[in-house]
Formats: sequence, C-alpha cells, structure tokens
Amino acid sequence: MMQATPGASATNRPALRRNQACRPCRKRKLKCDAARPHCGTCVKQWQSLISVPAPPDYAHPAEPQCVYDPVDGLALAPDTNPLEKIRLLEEEVSKLKTQLQEQRNNGPSGPSQQLLRHLGQFRPGSASSSLNHEFGSPATSSVQTPSLPYPKDLIIPGHMDDSDPRNNSNSPELYEVRHKSSTDTILEIIYSGWNPDLPERSVLGALVSIDVFFKCDPCGPRILHRPSFLAAVRLDPRDPSFPHSAILHAICASASRWSSRNVAILPDGTRRDEFAEFHASKTRQYIDKTMATGQDIFPVVQACILLAWYFYQEGRWVEIWIFAGFQTRVAIPLRLNYPGTFSTHNSGLPGGYLAPPRDLIDLESRRRTWWTTIIFDRIVSVGGWIHAIDERDMGTELPLRGEDFDSEQLMPSNPQGMCTEDVFTTHLPKYTDSFLLLIKAIMVFGRVTDFNVRGNLRAPTAPSKFQDPFELPGFADLDRLVYNDFLANLPTMFKMMSANDLPGNHGSVDTDLYMVHIIPYAATITLHNPYFDLTDLNRISTSRCINAARAILSAYFKLSETSLDISRLHPFVVICWYLAAVVQVQVCKHFIEVGDEAREDQVWGEINVLRLLIHDGAARQEKLLQGLMREIVRLTSQKQPLEVGLPLYPFSHTTLFATPTLPENAQMAPLPNPSMLHSMEYDSPIFIRDSGSLDSYGRPAENSPPILPSWSPHELQQPLPSESGIVRWNHRI
Repeated sequence: MMQATPGASATNRPALRRNQACRPCRKRKLKCDAARPHCGTCVKQWQSLISVPAPPDYAHPAEPQCVYDPVDGLALAPDTNPLEKIRLLEEEVSKLKTQLQEQRNNGPSGPSQQLLRHLGQFRPGSASSSLNHEFGSPATSSVQTPSLPYPKDLIIPGHMDDSDPRNNSNSPELYEVRHKSSTDTILEIIYSGWNPDLPERSVLGALVSIDVFFKCDPCGPRILHRPSFLAAVRLDPRDPSFPHSAILHAICASASRWSSRNVAILPDGTRRDEFAEFHASKTRQYIDKTMATGQDIFPVVQACILLAWYFYQEGRWVEIWIFAGFQTRVAIPLRLNYPGTFSTHNSGLPGGYLAPPRDLIDLESRRRTWWTTIIFDRIVSVGGWIHAIDERDMGTELPLRGEDFDSEQLMPSNPQGMCTEDVFTTHLPKYTDSFLLLIKAIMVFGRVTDFNVRGNLRAPTAPSKFQDPFELPGFADLDRLVYNDFLANLPTMFKMMSANDLPGNHGSVDTDLYMVHIIPYAATITLHNPYFDLTDLNRISTSRCINAARAILSAYFKLSETSLDISRLHPFVVICWYLAAVVQVQVCKHFIEVGDEAREDQVWGEINVLRLLIHDGAARQEKLLQGLMREIVRLTSQKQPLEVGLPLYPFSHTTLFATPTLPENAQMAPLPNPSMLHSMEYDSPIFIRDSGSLDSYGRPAENSPPILPSWSPHELQQPLPSESGIVRWNHRI
C-alpha cells in the first residue's frame, strides 16, 4: 500500500495546459512540472551536465536552459467548479460596471482628464474633417486627429477582446475621435468596442451609407453584397456580423479619392492623401497579420482586393504587383478556383481552408472575390508578364448578374465558366450583364497576353514586322475572336447602336459596357503591334492596329457627348488610351518621314487628345508615351506640336515637353476635321444612355458634332480636306 502512494500523488497532480510545459521538455517529449524559473527535469539535466568537466574551449551554461512560451502568469489548471468560476466572473463584471457608473457620476479624472486637456491640441483640417465638411456635417462635430496616442490604461479588461483585431489596435499611430464637452463620448468609444483607428460612425456612414464608395468606385464594390453590408455596418461592433476592420479601412482609403480634399501632389506627379495613407497602412497591418497567422483570411483577402484597386488607380505599381501576387496565391488554398468555391475531394488532401458557403450571399461573394482577383491579375499582366493562374486551372463558374446578387434572387449557378467552349461568343440572357461581359473581355485580353508571352518565351528571336503572323499556330483563331467574333456576338441590347433609340437614366453611362467595347480593340493592338508596318498598307496587322486605334478614339469622342466625369471610368481605360496613342505616334512618324505635313497636323491633334487623357490618369503610361514621342518631337516640322493650352507636365517645366503658359487666345493644335463625322462607321454605343450636358468638356455653345478621327489605312494617300476643327479640351481624369 505504501508503494502506491507516490503513483497516486503523481496522478492527482494538476494537468498542464497546452504549451504550458517548457520548450526543451516538449521538444524531447519529457515530463515537465512547469516550475518557474526552471522545471525540475531541466534542473536535473543541467546538474548532470555540469557534473562532468567541460571540454577545452567550452563552458557549461551558468543555469538550466529552460525556456517557456511568452505567457506570463500562467498557473496550473486549478480544480475549480465551473459553476463557481462563472459566479466569480459575474461578480467581477458587476463590480466593473459599478466602477464605471461611479466614474461617470464623479466626472473626469486621471487619464481621462489628461486626454481632455489634449483634445484642444488636435490638429485641424484633417482628411476626416474635410469629409464631414463635404457631406454637410455640423462644424461642432468635426472629426479630428489627436496629436498624442490614445491612453492604453483607459481600456478595461473584459470590455474589449484583445484577440479580435476588430476591437482593438496595436498601432502606435494616431487615433481618430470626436470631442465633446464631457467624457461621455470618449468612454462610449472606448467601451463600445468601436475600433479607435476607424473614423467615427457618422463619418464612416458618409463614406459607406451615402454611397460614395458604392457609387463612385468602379472596381471594389462588386465583391460586397451591398444591402447586407450596409445593414452590417449599423450593427454593434462586437456583433460577429459586423464588417471586418480591414475592409472598412480599405473602403476609407478608396472612398477618399472622391471625398477627401487633403491631397498633396508630389514632385514626381504622384498623388498622396493623408487620410487615405493612414487607412491604407492600417489595412496593410491586417494583411501582414493574416499572412503570419491565417486569422480572418477571407475578409482580409477582400480588403486586399479593395486596397489593390486603390493602388492601381493611384499608379503605385510595386504595391500593385505585391498585392496581385498575394491575392492569387491565397485564393488557391481557399479553393476559390473550384466549382462552388469548395471541394471535398483531391487525392486525400484536405478540402480547403474555408468551410462550405453558408448561403447564396456567401457563395456569390466568394465567386466575385475570385473573379475580381483573376481580372486584376490579367490587367496587371498586359505588359507581357506571365499570369499567376492559368486559365485551365479555373473551375469556378462565372458569377450571377448583379441585380440577382443584390436582390438575393434564388438562381441556379451560372452554367458558364472558362471550361465552356463558346464562353466568349455565347451569352445566356439570364446570366449576362455588363460586369459579366467585362470579365469575358478581360479574359480575351488575357489570351492575347498568353499568346505573346509564350511565343516570345520559346521563339529564338523577337517577332519581326516582315513575317506573316497568320502562319503562327493559333494566331488566326485568336485574331478572329479578338477583332470580330467577341463584339459581333454580343447580345443585341449590349451592342453599339443609336442612343436616341434607348430609354434609360438621364445622363448615366454604363462604364463596364464602355470598357467591353474598347478592350477588344486594345487587345487587337497588343496582338498585331509587333507586325505593324506602315510601309505596307496591305498588311492585315497594319489595318487592324489603325482601325483599333480609331475605334478607341471614336468611343472616347462619343463618351465626351455626356457629362460623365472621366475619373469614374474603370482605371484600365488608361491602358487602352495608351495603346491607341502608341499606334498614333507610329502613324505620325510615318507622315513625318514622307513629308505629309497636313496629315501629320491632324494626327498630332489626336495624339494630344490621348496625351491629355493619360497625363492625369497614369504617370507610368505618360512616361512611356514620353519616350515614344521624343523622336517625333525632334523630327517634326511643326512649330509647336504639343501646344494644346496646357503643358504636358504641369508639375515640371524642365522636361523636353515643357511649354510656357499660353494666353487664352493662343493658337492650338488642330484636331481632326468634324466634317468627316458622318463618314465614320462607328455609331453611338449603347453604354451612353443620354447625351446630357457638355459644359464640363468645353464643347462649343452650338453643340457642334463630336470630333472623330478622320482617316483610315486606305486614306493615307488620299488628298486632305482643307478644313480642320479646333477645340480647346478642358478635361479632368
């Protein structure tokens, strides 16, 4: 009986919690008593080690090498009745509530009063304050940024869950609060669970509930279910359905493009917004945390998509590539590329990081997140880079129509996907809208990128303009799809036709459908540009490029008949304009070489239109265009070919293209002849619902017809009409 006592004592020893044993014992799988500072097992090991003299040039450690995980105050699990523990916790909560009520009744003291003293030092004129001013908020409730960090000792345990990043911030940066004459607002923000890094709820409502983000942003809102998202924003911050803080930060950064006024233009022409930069940095902190822990991975991926589109609109290319790579690589283990965005079979491997979709909204949100990731990857790769995900690895069906998604209409999954043979030429009426057509158009462009990249990768030499590209395997089929079949097979209601025959919202423009009609032409230029040769006007590639550039210009001039702010267009439109400008620069060089000054003069007008459209939209494309134009500027006989009323680079007057400020009556570069309007084959597209007012585009009072490109490949050697149209373009991108 006496021999059983030690065993019984060891059995009654309190059990250790997970990872409570020291690291050496866990590594060697030894028993550990978790004694501090050194457990008994490590002490015995150390004593055995030092009992033997150390070898030459070696010293024994001065103490046992016993290391614990960085969890202070972790004791052995006590033998406590769970009901008793619940009673103790309830008493503690009641005690804290009593202390809170007493503090409110007695007025501010301690750290609260110190915070109130510093509220008067908040710097005025912050981006958040400008947002309130723009949306008509009272001046007495302006949101400002304190100049000191928020006192950490004001946070009472039990009222904010430190494990949830939505309820606290580990950032040492400045928090945004609204000051009043008492501490009630401060305590309410602290104890309500509202993330102090976010703008106050009223400002966030101005960014979200007033539809600034959903109405103005042409890219990000597609992945969010608008009705449920707006309802979730009104919930208590501790509610599990409340949107993740990373998404809200990304929305703040994106919405600032249309609402914030605290914007600085740097010497290199880039745009920096203090409010947007703050929230972009907060979003990146959540992304970094998720990359390390995997916590809240799906909402953080959605936030990454929103932030990536913001960076794309800002032209921040290094960050664009980093985020594009992160999105695509994370989407694969999430199994978003499988039908239904979930899989339970794959050679015995786990089904995926995410659980099956909860409902239709969750399923469609995953689909849209996947396809937004894919089109972003295709867009950032148009310069000739390999796509992150091959088209053959996409099993996800295309999303539903936007109206069915927003209305939660019960619809079967879209039967089409990238594995569908005729996906680019067959458009099912119940599964077709402008966004779905935009996905298909960008995927068509992606096929052109794949063809060029793979051809250059395996070819011994670069493509030559003297070779016949139609002899290359697959080129003829791709050319037929890009240049003709895709646009020819669009449904009738999405084709280009007279705007006068179409009912619709006054002055509205379907920006997605606008992109659907110009992306195939941009893809045509990308496909045929290596074989573009103006010395041989009978070459198909030459006519393809010239007609495509003319179509892109024609679409812009039709768009200029409306009052649409061009900054509301999809940011990929700048790439399309740039590709059209590349063709026009080569045509202008040809006219310079043959000495046709009159036609050169017309092409200069078209180049200047595209140049002005690009220069605010994308600094990177503008710099590329500058390199292309340098030679024709040097060779031209025109006195001032770039003089269109504005210098090319208003932020720099030392470059090759800088020109002095012109008076109002200065002579400007003539644009193509408006009298040729009726000879053009491009009718008014359906994306224009109504002509609207043209005042913001500087149109003449008599509302003369739009100016269109006035020549084609077959007109290069015909006599030039003596008339020329002149217009001053006052645009905003």
